[in-house]
Amino acid sequence: MSFQNPEYLWWLLVLIPIVLWYVFKQFRSHASLQISTTEPFRKMPRSRKPYWFHVLFVVRCVVVALLIIVVARPQLSNHFQTETAEGIDIMVALDVSGTMLAEDLKPNRLQAAKKVATEFIAGRPNDNIGLVVFSGESFTQCPLTNDHSALINLFNSVEYGMIEDGTAIGLGLANAVSRIKDSEAKSKVIILLTDGSNNAGDVAPRTAAEIAQSFGVRVYTIGVGTRGMAPYPFQTPYGVRYQNIPVDIDEDMLREIADMTGGTYFRATDNSKLKAIYEEIDRMEKTKLRVNQYSKKSEEFLPFLLAAFVLLVFEIVVRHTILRSLPM
Repeated sequence: MSFQNPEYLWWLLVLIPIVLWYVFKQFRSHASLQISTTEPFRKMPRSRKPYWFHVLFVVRCVVVALLIIVVARPQLSNHFQTETAEGIDIMVALDVSGTMLAEDLKPNRLQAAKKVATEFIAGRPNDNIGLVVFSGESFTQCPLTNDHSALINLFNSVEYGMIEDGTAIGLGLANAVSRIKDSEAKSKVIILLTDGSNNAGDVAPRTAAEIAQSFGVRVYTIGVGTRGMAPYPFQTPYGVRYQNIPVDIDEDMLREIADMTGGTYFRATDNSKLKAIYEEIDRMEKTKLRVNQYSKKSEEFLPFLLAAFVLLVFEIVVRHTILRSLPM
């Protein structure tokens, strides 16, 4: 409920001094006939007619309040909104090679990448998103889908050892391109995350990037790993032993892939940087949302006017029936 002329509602404050004046007047009223004692009248039945004057005063105040509301023109607004979402199709190409178990990111690179990626997916409800994993080989863990709950479950099930070890970056990228190239979305994006250099697969990274470029697919590349050495857990007969291994990320190649396809290369050296990278990609690749709004207003003064009329008639009837024998 809203009012076309809300400034008139301030007139409701006038009722406060009117009520105060009425109460003061009742306390200052004096009897018309004074007698020495009221004892002879105690057993006489009391008339309730004098109380009707108070009732009629309340009725009159309500009538004034209702008329002020009518002048303020109460209205009901109905809002209609239609949304047309133009989503973005995104394939995530995730490296699951053995070096992703290094613990320079916590608890390790693979688990950190999975956690941040699932948060990214949860924040993009209008997009179709899919997942390709790669190491020495590559396969599609989940095709493009809008069922993000199922996608997140499949993300969480990704583990090292699912496929032959190695780092086939070109094969992983080519697989992701094949899954997104026929998309009808105007924006097609691949997020490629790896911690190494291409050392397996039959497709060279540059060749895969050229394929992505030909289909209008933008590739964001992320190199994961600290600079220098990173702690890696090795299984031994005496349990897990940690040894520092060199971090070898082919940044030039990842940067070239991003530049060729119109994307950006990022380096994630810790968990917070990886999260910030996904947040930046999220800002750069916003879903286009077209919103049409309609508003319809209807006048709602009639119920208040009818109520005021009924109460006014009620006052007139009472004054000329119940109170007709009392002085007005």
